[in-house]
Amino acid sequence: MDTLRLAIPSTGALEQGAAKLLAESDAAVSRVNSRRYTAMMPSIPGVEVIYQRQSDITTIVDSGNADLGIVGLDRYLESRLEDGDSLVVVPDLEYGNSRLVIAVPDSWLDITSMYDLSDLSLEFHERGRDLRIATKYPRLVKRFFNRRGINYFSMVAINGALEAAPRIGYADIIADISDTGNTLRENNLRTLVDGVAMDSQAIMIGNAALLARSDDKLALTRRLLERIEARLRSRSYRRVTANVRGESEGDIAEMILASRELSGMTGPTVSRVYTSDGNRWFAVQIVTKKSDVLRVVDHLRQLGGTGTAVTDLQFLYQSECTLYARLIENLDQFSGAVDPC
Repeated sequence: MDTLRLAIPSTGALEQGAAKLLAESDAAVSRVNSRRYTAMMPSIPGVEVIYQRQSDITTIVDSGNADLGIVGLDRYLESRLEDGDSLVVVPDLEYGNSRLVIAVPDSWLDITSMYDLSDLSLEFHERGRDLRIATKYPRLVKRFFNRRGINYFSMVAINGALEAAPRIGYADIIADISDTGNTLRENNLRTLVDGVAMDSQAIMIGNAALLARSDDKLALTRRLLERIEARLRSRSYRRVTANVRGESEGDIAEMILASRELSGMTGPTVSRVYTSDGNRWFAVQIVTKKSDVLRVVDHLRQLGGTGTAVTDLQFLYQSECTLYARLIENLDQFSGAVDPC
């Protein structure tokens, strides 16, 4: 069997989030120690996990040194090859939310928007120099500035903390990923009111050419995606159970279905409860959206429901894995017909 190689960030919030999500998806990674850069996934034999710098993961997948990778959307769009083999497999892993922002020194009181920055860049140009931007995302930042008609600027490469660049005179402004904005504020920087270049989150990418050529890798990918999708979907739903008195299962179901929007994904599950006093009670179970839980509870109360309990779901599978079906569609261009099974 071909081994499926999954690249994961070696450090930071994306690594921690990946470990948590995979563990919750019954696909926990077994790593000997933090200095070991390879690991296994015991619940899915055949998957090898490799730990890499997040900035390198897109290149590693594009070059075919890994089949799948977990990376920030920002890093993927910045690093991917325009004619490469990588594609997005999971567009949102529901963690790692952040923004690529344009931040200026607090002392620039008159610069609050990209329009103001455009005027300033023109003024700098007329003085014989460009507006200097410190960033690790030159590709994305250039596109963002050009879309707003700003053409007089230059990129400044920096390996350390970008926030110090304006203070030490290495750059005028910065463009960097931010989640809370605390680091910017602590370094006397602020985001322009319309200075969000993009929203980002953790995604899963894959090498389409490698996956399309191997039935083994596709089978392993499907097992992984099935678990992740079911886990992510379950977060949006809750199971509501209650005991309701009535004449029969059918009568109880009919009362609940009278409010169709509160009767669950496909309808309630109703079963007889056997009591010592001989009264006819029925257990009702409804899987509903998290946002509708209180309305469902009130609906059951109006029907005489009691002992109502609300529980989390660990997994919620549908009739097919949407993520895998979409992957197969995207792989058709690389291999012709791909067996979805």
